[in-house]
Amino acid sequence: MNAILIHEVGPRDGLQAEAAVVPTEVKLDWIRRVADSGVDIVQVGSFVRADRMPQMADTDELFRILIRESHHAVLSGLVLNEKGLERTLEVGVPLICMGVSASETHSRKNTGMGTEEATRRIIAIALEGKKAGRKVQVSVQSAFGCGFEGVIDEARIMSIVAAYLEAGLTSISLADTAGHAHPDQVLRYVKKVLALEPAAEVTAHIHDTYGLGMANVYAAMEAGARAIETSFGGLGGCPFTRVAAGNVATEDLVHGLQRAGQRMDIDLAALIGVAEDVATYLGRELPGRVYRTGPIRGMVLS
Repeated sequence: MNAILIHEVGPRDGLQAEAAVVPTEVKLDWIRRVADSGVDIVQVGSFVRADRMPQMADTDELFRILIRESHHAVLSGLVLNEKGLERTLEVGVPLICMGVSASETHSRKNTGMGTEEATRRIIAIALEGKKAGRKVQVSVQSAFGCGFEGVIDEARIMSIVAAYLEAGLTSISLADTAGHAHPDQVLRYVKKVLALEPAAEVTAHIHDTYGLGMANVYAAMEAGARAIETSFGGLGGCPFTRVAAGNVATEDLVHGLQRAGQRMDIDLAALIGVAEDVATYLGRELPGRVYRTGPIRGMVLS
């Protein structure tokens, strides 16, 4: 198993589900600490309409500040449409993320477009991003099931993946938006993507809605995924799915990897500190485990 990349999505996927709007200065503190902890990518926010998602209203401002600073991690941002791409290019986002939901219902709730239209538009947007010299990641949302539609046909998932690959887009995230994934399914889907394009960089975005989050993450890594998207404290959940639940916690995954002697370069204590501060700020216990239990010290498994 190659060293897995960690893509922290808490500042976007975590905070977008919160009713309260976190002040910019507080977000900056959390983002800076995570970005300097040794994780590889931090998703700062999404370029969406402020009236629809006020939690993300300061995304442009965050990037303008952070892009002038030096951080260990690459900064990423999420876009849904052409206007979002314009904003990312204006503020200099290094890694632009975008995607299509394989669920027709979720796609319309999330973007106002059906899957077929969204696929055409997202591919065009992604190619514009690449043309502008930016790194681009495309995703298949609701890849393992949908809270509204239930099972999504596997051929439908792979047809979106094939469309991405045909367009030359090889950084692909499989997103378990509804948290329906099972480890066998995750293993199979990641392997299928890599069978279509062995050079593809596959990312797994896993939600822990039904308790299989960490098992699904390890299945993705076993199958050859290059990166995992996680959130501080396990915060998060798509507001446009039926049952929203958090991501796998960043510090939980790093703790597990470090017990196996992997990713020892990441400052686990720093991640735990951020999760503790997020929980204190929000005034409630978060889904993550390790920030509450503390790590197991000095035990690297052979």
